[in-house]
Amino acid sequence: MPEPQDDPKTFHRIPDSVTGSVAALIEPGLAVLTLLACCAWVGEPIDRPEIVLCVLAVTLLFPGHNHFWERPLNAAVQIGANWVTLLAILALVGFATHSFGLFDWNALLAWALICPALVWCSFFGGRSWLRRRAAQAPHRRRAVIVGAGTLGVKVAASFLARGSQGHELLGYFDDREDGRVADSARTQRLGRLADVAAFVREQGVHEVYITLPLGSQPRIIGLLEAVQGTTASIYFVPDVFGISIIQGRLRDMNGLPVVGLCESPFTGTNLLVKRASDLVLASLILLLVWPFMLIIAIAVRLGSPGPAIFRQRRNGLDGEEIVVYKFRSMTTQDNGEVVHQATRDDPRVTPLGAFLRRTSLDELPQFVNVLQGRMSIVGPRPHAVAHNAQYRELIKAYMVRHKVRPGITGWAQVNGHRGETDTLEKMQARVEYDLEYLRNWSLLLDLQIVARTIKLVFFDRKAY
Repeated sequence: MPEPQDDPKTFHRIPDSVTGSVAALIEPGLAVLTLLACCAWVGEPIDRPEIVLCVLAVTLLFPGHNHFWERPLNAAVQIGANWVTLLAILALVGFATHSFGLFDWNALLAWALICPALVWCSFFGGRSWLRRRAAQAPHRRRAVIVGAGTLGVKVAASFLARGSQGHELLGYFDDREDGRVADSARTQRLGRLADVAAFVREQGVHEVYITLPLGSQPRIIGLLEAVQGTTASIYFVPDVFGISIIQGRLRDMNGLPVVGLCESPFTGTNLLVKRASDLVLASLILLLVWPFMLIIAIAVRLGSPGPAIFRQRRNGLDGEEIVVYKFRSMTTQDNGEVVHQATRDDPRVTPLGAFLRRTSLDELPQFVNVLQGRMSIVGPRPHAVAHNAQYRELIKAYMVRHKVRPGITGWAQVNGHRGETDTLEKMQARVEYDLEYLRNWSLLLDLQIVARTIKLVFFDRKAY
């Protein structure tokens, strides 16, 4: 019979922290309680419209972001931005359903002003309490690092950054000579690997972080057997800093633990939420703008020779080739092995095309691509097939952006990386933002990107 540590079923997913679970509930919970309190304050009875508004608020705000460890000003800005986005969405829903008259405006105004302030106060108060609690000796988590190399130093730096969360780093253990360990760890060495278990028992260490390379497997096994005779928690830190981790997670595959390093954020419920939001928003937008699209199509057709719609081959989900629609803005239609990007004052751009590109109206047909399932409203912008063939060889993790459907707008575009990418550095910056979007996706982030895109359409003059 195998020893317990060899059984894959004893390898469990790490649960979310208590503060993370509480943070997930604070904002949606306060939204509901504050709305009910404001209705009671103005004497408005709680009826079906108020209940529906509560459900919408919870749906859009859950899970709430963890602001306990953020600086108060940063938390205030983030909470304020979240609420502006939420109120804009609710206003859009109210306009579309003609339901503004069902609510008392005094109650809504009080709710919109009081609730974000209460959310900030809750996080600020919780942050202060957590910092005081973490500073108390009984609540501090004493930790040691096994491995005084580059990876061990990175773990130590993480402890330093999280000092207010109650961790106290005692030092390092390593068998290597001084010349083979990191300079910053040399003076903090506590002994060799054989000394770890005894030190942990004598000093009451709570956590042991193993940062040895996988090539040291026999030593790691011996260390584990020794430390498992103590009460310390044991963590293995794999050296994956050279890898662009996307949605890293642990999953169970028939009892076998599998660590995911690069995964799409759109699996399970997230996939349903993403697709449903795409279908609803794309349908509403097309219903609103189809008369303008018809006018634009006629103007493009009459303004210069060629079709109104330009179809270009691009790479979509999982790198599969798709056809993307745009209103034609140029006199040429590059779609082959070589595709020249549009530049400022490009002679190929028609006068009408210049206006369409500057206002992003040339992208409107891509909402049809969204309904077809080829694209999403928010995601990494699709590049021409010829450009992908070029950049996948030059930029690390470039093709990872194709783990999701390409978007009409994206995190890179609302952060200043819109338009021509005439240098490798510009494309690298765009890809970094795309990967950051994949790491941090949420429905609220999508809605924030949509709101910022609307602002760019009217005020950005960098597009051409």
